[in-house]
Amino acid sequence: MPLEIINPYDQSLVCRVQNDEGERLEKKIAGAHAAFQHWRQIPIGERIVQVQAGLKRFQQNSAVIARDVTRQMGKPIVQAQREVDTAFERAEYMISIAEESLTPDILPELDGFERRIEHVPHGVVLNVAAWNYPLLIPINVVVPALLAGNTVLLKHSAKTPLSGQAFAEAFGDLEVTGLVTSLVLSHETTAAVIADPRVSHVSFTGSVTGGSAVYQQAAKRFIDVGLELGGKDPAYVAEDADVKFAVANTVDGACYNAGQSCCAVERVYVHRHHLEEYLDRAQQVIEAYRTGDPLDKATTLGPLVSRMALEEVERQVSDAIDRGAHLLTGGRRVPGHRGNVFPGTLISNVPNEASVMQDESFGPIVPVRGVENDEEALRCMRETRFGLTASVWTTDRNRAERFGRLLESGTIFQNRCDYVDPALPWTGYGDSGKGSTMSRYGFYHLTRRKSIHFKTKI
Repeated sequence: MPLEIINPYDQSLVCRVQNDEGERLEKKIAGAHAAFQHWRQIPIGERIVQVQAGLKRFQQNSAVIARDVTRQMGKPIVQAQREVDTAFERAEYMISIAEESLTPDILPELDGFERRIEHVPHGVVLNVAAWNYPLLIPINVVVPALLAGNTVLLKHSAKTPLSGQAFAEAFGDLEVTGLVTSLVLSHETTAAVIADPRVSHVSFTGSVTGGSAVYQQAAKRFIDVGLELGGKDPAYVAEDADVKFAVANTVDGACYNAGQSCCAVERVYVHRHHLEEYLDRAQQVIEAYRTGDPLDKATTLGPLVSRMALEEVERQVSDAIDRGAHLLTGGRRVPGHRGNVFPGTLISNVPNEASVMQDESFGPIVPVRGVENDEEALRCMRETRFGLTASVWTTDRNRAERFGRLLESGTIFQNRCDYVDPALPWTGYGDSGKGSTMSRYGFYHLTRRKSIHFKTKI
């Protein structure tokens, strides 16, 4: 039965796509495995040229690709176009460091011995990608995987299969065919693909529950996995913070892409000295967001991806209010609209045990709690099972360094948030996952070490 993709704004049918199974799926896996046998032997310089050719094809179709992102998952078209641009920036950076990162490590000479460490490809990489950044999430894996000598089976989200097809069209028919293959799979068929001996590595982005299932399935074959899971990223506005600057950035960090980001700002702790000013300014910024048709360039806040997502953010807001929080703006779906439209929402006096402070929130919600000092902020920020990013808004470098030492998060920001730098490894603690994408460490995760130890004198 074909998979139907529904526009989250107007509930219209975007497209129907066929699930991969049986002979159709077997042909795709076999093709990726055959392509790897050839691709692995091509020198890195030639691989770079072919990857650049794929990116050029992608760029030539970028307007359609961005529009399809908006139609499938509701991201405002201006943000979708920005996602295309950012994908190229990340790809170009990974290309720029590929040769240095993948060059063998030559150890100091010993009399009569030659030793080096090579970074060799895994083989066929299964990339299970999420819908919320349907271009950036795959680009973080596809480009470095190809540069390292792997081929990729790209299983995109059931909400955004057209984005997976765009990658396959760009990279699937270069001088070496079958470098990237798009898959449309059920959960059960995904498990079967992970069990296939021709698949050598899995990179997954999605929920904690989904990541756990993937990890358990991969463990049966002892293959490695990269897991980018949830986040509950805190921000602390310290006593010496520039409040206007902090408000502009933390609200944007919470509401960009309708808050549907693993590294969105999801908890804001504000020093009591600034609490009233922060809330006043934040409410003004949030109420200035414009909901509407995401294909309209004037729209700044798109719909949530599904009705289930809409109901979950409403549940989190209600739970917070039941626990004594104050709703200052937003908090419930736009009445009378057939789409999944949820306004920017500001809640104050939120208890740290509330669901909106503990469970991942995929919606434009800014939950705020006042704190007396750094120690209370640290305690509250650490009360989480996640550890993706955290931000500290302060002019005091020593304060920022202290928070950086004491917080267990993959990335610590000072006066910045909700940003991914391709020169730094994207990684997490706890339920936020394992492994790294981007930077030279992203290459290391998509390769394995081979030790060369030759006795040259007998």
